[in-house]
Amino acid sequence: MDSLYPAIKHIHMTFIALSVLFFIVRFALHLKQSPIMDKKIVKVAPHIIDTLLLLSGLTLCFIIKQYPFQDAWLTEKIGAVVAYIFLATIALKANRPKLFKVFAALGALAWIVYAGKIAMVKQAIIMG
Repeated sequence: MDSLYPAIKHIHMTFIALSVLFFIVRFALHLKQSPIMDKKIVKVAPHIIDTLLLLSGLTLCFIIKQYPFQDAWLTEKIGAVVAYIFLATIALKANRPKLFKVFAALGALAWIVYAGKIAMVKQAIIMG
C-alpha cells in the first residue's frame, strides 16, 4: 500500500489544484453575473471534484496511518479546509456586496494556502 502513496498524493494534489482553480473561475463568472454559471457542468463539476478530493485525502490518511482528531496537524488541516469551504460558499452564494464577496474569496484562498502549509510540514501550527 505504501507504494501507492506517491500516486495517490499526486492525484490528491491535482484535485486540490482543480478545486481551487474551478473556484476562482466560478467566482469570476459569478461577479460578472455570467449565464455560464447556470450550466449544469458548472453546477455539478465542483461536487465531483471535491468528492474525489475527499476520497483521495482519506486514502492518504489510511496509507500514512494518521487520522483527524488523533493527529493534531491533520485535525488543523481539516479545520482550515472547512474554513475554505465556508468562505468560498459565502463568496459564491451570499446576498452581499461585491467587496464583501471579494474578501470572502481572498479569505477562502488564504485558508487553503494555510492547509497546504500544514500538509507540507505535517505539524500543527495553531494547536501545536
